[in-house]
Amino acid sequence: QVQLVESGGGLVQPGGSLRLSCSTSGITFGPYAVGWFRQAPGKEREFVGARRWATGATYYTDSVKGRFSISKNTAGDTAYLQMNSLKPEDTAVYYCAAGRPITSTIQTMRGYTYWGQGTQVTVAS
Repeated sequence: QVQLVESGGGLVQPGGSLRLSCSTSGITFGPYAVGWFRQAPGKEREFVGARRWATGATYYTDSVKGRFSISKNTAGDTAYLQMNSLKPEDTAVYYCAAGRPITSTIQTMRGYTYWGQGTQVTVAS
């Protein structure tokens, strides 16, 4: 059984940084793409970023480009979302996902098979 578990969320001041972790059991991330999504209160879940490990290709939504980055450990069982220069509008529950999306679906929820339970990120002074 595949499980994804996010951690690392919390309260941070504007301009601060957080690193979210996504640990997996049942698979390793190498053959998959890892996506990060977020959902703010009263809003739909939205794409944040994704990375294909086989090609190294990365995708980020415009609002986080240059501030967020996705990586993984050498064992391939933990992925990370490094978030810098955080803004109040980054406040949301963040979800990691793994799957084998095609190019047209890599920025959509339907491109992913496995999902974590989410971790809360709050950016406030």
